[in-house]
Amino acid sequence: MKAAVLTGIRRMEVRDVPDPKIEKDTDVLLKIDMVGICGSDVHYFETGRIGSQVVQFPYIVGHECAATVAAVGKGTRHVKVGQKVVVEPAISCHECDQCRRGRENTCFKLRFLGTPGQGNGCLSEFIVMPEECCFPIDGKITVQQGVLCEPLAIGAYAVKQAKVAPTMDLAIFGAGPIGLSCLVCAQAEGVRSCCMTEKIDSRRETARKGGAAWVGNPLKEDVVAAILKQRPLGMDVAFECAGQQETIDQAVDVLRAGGKLMLVGIPREDRVSFAIDKIRRKEITIVNIRRQNGCTGRAIELVASGKVKPDFMVTHHFGLDRIQEAFELVAGYRDGVVKAMIDM
Repeated sequence: MKAAVLTGIRRMEVRDVPDPKIEKDTDVLLKIDMVGICGSDVHYFETGRIGSQVVQFPYIVGHECAATVAAVGKGTRHVKVGQKVVVEPAISCHECDQCRRGRENTCFKLRFLGTPGQGNGCLSEFIVMPEECCFPIDGKITVQQGVLCEPLAIGAYAVKQAKVAPTMDLAIFGAGPIGLSCLVCAQAEGVRSCCMTEKIDSRRETARKGGAAWVGNPLKEDVVAAILKQRPLGMDVAFECAGQQETIDQAVDVLRAGGKLMLVGIPREDRVSFAIDKIRRKEITIVNIRRQNGCTGRAIELVASGKVKPDFMVTHHFGLDRIQEAFELVAGYRDGVVKAMIDM
């Protein structure tokens, strides 16, 4: 089969690789229909690592995908050949301490698509996944929306962990796909208002299309002062979705006393810092988001119901033969890209 292989720093190639095979009774062979390029994929493309997870080249990345069931193991019960499915990229062991506590997202033996040391990614014609990771679409949403359910599940989980309520005012730092997913999922909960910040012009416009009440450019204005002018007592929750020290500091500054800082973005650095005097005096609660836990079905429901309409995030489509061009575009934030899709 064909696969997009990361062969070195900033080098993607289409190669022939061995076909995957069903090995367990609960395995499902999936023909990949579409893949979304995620910021974490770009980290591996640009640097070959995220923290302690270091790529051994050649390597297949990618974890946001929707697929068609091509074959099933004899022990499967809920998916059928020919069905379109959303693929949950995380495989938990269901046996460790964390899984027994209902924390499958921090499973000690977690395996994740496109993560070094855990498994190859989905930028290939076929993959094999456990049946539990396959969520049938059944015509309720499109294939493109199915791919978007992966980042949307993270947004839904972050909003759930923040305990967002209709009376709340939110700030979101970073209007990439994860920040926008937090925005639309918060809106589905009826949040009172949401301010966003973003350096890239096209993404600010996308945030406005997504329904942000105010969008500011930190390169041209004091976004903290602008937000506090609208909400002098501060925001109830701040979602940091850029993974930058600068946005972490801004998020702390806009929070009211007793507010919550949701760390959703993935910093490239090994360490970040906090102004301890500020977070102590305001008694800020800091919540780390480790992807999502049990929210894939919720994401599908939000889209199927029309409460979330995520297609505005998608700006580009590429064929597999243009994979290098696609990664270069996303890595360089070129041509107004927000979410780029690979049509398999």
